[in-house]
Amino acid sequence: MPNRKDEAWRWSNLTALSAAWPDAQVRSRSLDVAAGSHGRLDDVLAGDGWINDDVTVTVAADGRLDGIIRQDAAGMATMLYRITLEAGASAHLVILNHGSDLGRIALDVTLHAGADFQLGAILIGTAAQTSELVTIVRHVGPAATSNQIVRAVAGGTATTSYLGQVAVARAGQKTDASQSFKALLLNRGATANAKPELEIFADDVKCAHGATVGEIDANALFYLTSRGVPPVQARALLMRAFLSDALAGLDDTATETLEAEITALLATTA
Repeated sequence: MPNRKDEAWRWSNLTALSAAWPDAQVRSRSLDVAAGSHGRLDDVLAGDGWINDDVTVTVAADGRLDGIIRQDAAGMATMLYRITLEAGASAHLVILNHGSDLGRIALDVTLHAGADFQLGAILIGTAAQTSELVTIVRHVGPAATSNQIVRAVAGGTATTSYLGQVAVARAGQKTDASQSFKALLLNRGATANAKPELEIFADDVKCAHGATVGEIDANALFYLTSRGVPPVQARALLMRAFLSDALAGLDDTATETLEAEITALLATTA
């Protein structure tokens, strides 16, 4: 079982995990996208038991992968996605992680020459939930690009955590990689953790990362309430606007569906 010495599990809810760990059954599955083809990875993680999946995805040269991953399990969810993008392939994934005593989604992405990876992730925690996102993006070929936008909202005594590493190999010249994490804490009992990390062995790259944690802007909240917007609705509007960056690039229908789901979640987050 993982422990706090394992960096990737340092902020996890190991107490909740230990209750189920002896009975862990890893379910493995795979998805292959052929060269030049378009595939989708749409997962809805739900149910009362423990979801413990290991998913392998391969996108062949010049292929494209799109998908939305929703985590809303009543029990626990620990998911690992191993994604390989061959030369010229691309992927755009959106994650909405909420629910569960422990909801953990991990991505291990390998980018070959000219590949492109785009990730938008939203973590919403309430009560005593733990919501985690762990990413490793490996640039093993030249001229690959990656962009990760992660937004989190934590209320109650919830914990939201993001551990993100970008690893650029010696062959990864002309890499262009960025990762951005921002979190809102709704009260003093909530926690947001962030550990952005760059590991670079090439000498011609453009890499950036940033992390911020704060509260709802009091001036913006005052402005909305002074214009007649009820305080609860004003807070929800500000939180939804804060999270919208992670939905960039989705088509209008998918954006509307996710925004409606997020709005309903935020109404119960305090």
